[in-house]
Amino acid sequence: MKNKLVVWGTNAANEKVLIALELQADKSKVLLYTFPEAITTEAFVDEMMNNWRTDKAEVAFPESHTQEERALSVTEGLLPEGLKPEREDLIQRAQTEWHFVVLSTKLHQAYQEELAELKEKVEKLTEFDNGLWESLRTFWSKVQDQARDRNLFREHADSLRDDINALFEDMKKLRSKMQDEFMSSSKSLFDEFNVKLEAVEEKIQAGGNKLNAVFEELKQIQRRYRDSRMSNEHRNKLWERLDGAFKAAKEKKFGPDANKGSLVERHARRLQGLQDAIKRMEDSIRRDEDELKFQKRKIASTEGQLEAQIREAKIKLVEERLASKHVKLEDMNKTRESVERQIAQAEEKEDHRKKMEEAKKQAKEEIAAEVKTSTKTEEKAEATEAPKKKNQRHLKEEESILGALSNVVGESSKTSPTPLRLLPQ
Repeated sequence: MKNKLVVWGTNAANEKVLIALELQADKSKVLLYTFPEAITTEAFVDEMMNNWRTDKAEVAFPESHTQEERALSVTEGLLPEGLKPEREDLIQRAQTEWHFVVLSTKLHQAYQEELAELKEKVEKLTEFDNGLWESLRTFWSKVQDQARDRNLFREHADSLRDDINALFEDMKKLRSKMQDEFMSSSKSLFDEFNVKLEAVEEKIQAGGNKLNAVFEELKQIQRRYRDSRMSNEHRNKLWERLDGAFKAAKEKKFGPDANKGSLVERHARRLQGLQDAIKRMEDSIRRDEDELKFQKRKIASTEGQLEAQIREAKIKLVEERLASKHVKLEDMNKTRESVERQIAQAEEKEDHRKKMEEAKKQAKEEIAAEVKTSTKTEEKAEATEAPKKKNQRHLKEEESILGALSNVVGESSKTSPTPLRLLPQ
């Protein structure tokens, strides 16, 4: 959008004049120049139209021109009464466009002020601050959104981008330094933990009466492990070794079945993750509270209504973010309490399961003993009843033989009606 306009018109005396308008966006003002036709040569008009209006070159104004400063308003016109342009539509269009330019300029100025605050914070840093890094990212995202919506002019967005990139580069150097120091510190802690775990593993392997002390030592290592700042790689490796040491100690003391009950272990790992997440959320809340204190201190010394409004908006933004994080933290704590209850319930169920298995085992042993006793009793009874059954079988056989003989005799009597005679001796 051009910030200069040149049109012909007439003044209150109905005399032809050349009208020139120049926007001063940072002041929300418009400079109005009028040139009577009598002092406007053809060459001067060409220079105004081709050079001054397009900002190609400066143009020397004749001495008899008039100059007036007017406030840019949505409701009032750009020209005073009596001054009429030949192209009213051009004046109206310029007024609408320039009003947008002024608002966009104010937005750019507000962003420049916010950027200056971020730059001041970055310059004071002695070590990397992730919260400030996120603030820079949020600010640049906001600038990009306004540029995409064309609420910021490209040159304004490009200028902000260059300044933000310079701040990012400064913070990257601090982050790189911090990461180097962090990795060095993490490696030292990792080696220290490994030395302690190696000593504990030797005690576990030796066994004996010192296993109770080994458990306490492992718990102390675990507590320190949770509070230590290490890389994910070091932390994961240590967790595997620490978890393995606990399992080995349990197996050594309670037997190979001591590490069963995976439900409890899963809940325990989930609880550990929740506790780590809660700690990160608490750290984030603490940083936002520090930011809120800083903004409230700065608003006391704010100059100008626009800057105050911007700071109030930033304070509200931080307060809303804090409120949201407090809600999340409350939910996380409720979840943690729920997991702790689940662990207690799982442990109770595991204890109940073990008792039930013991009761089943005992019942099976009792049933097996009863079956064994019953079998022996039956075998004795069969041994006692065997002779009696043998005699009964003999009696039945004899009765069958006698019965058969009786039948034969009976049949013989029926077929021989004449009595038998005795032969003489």
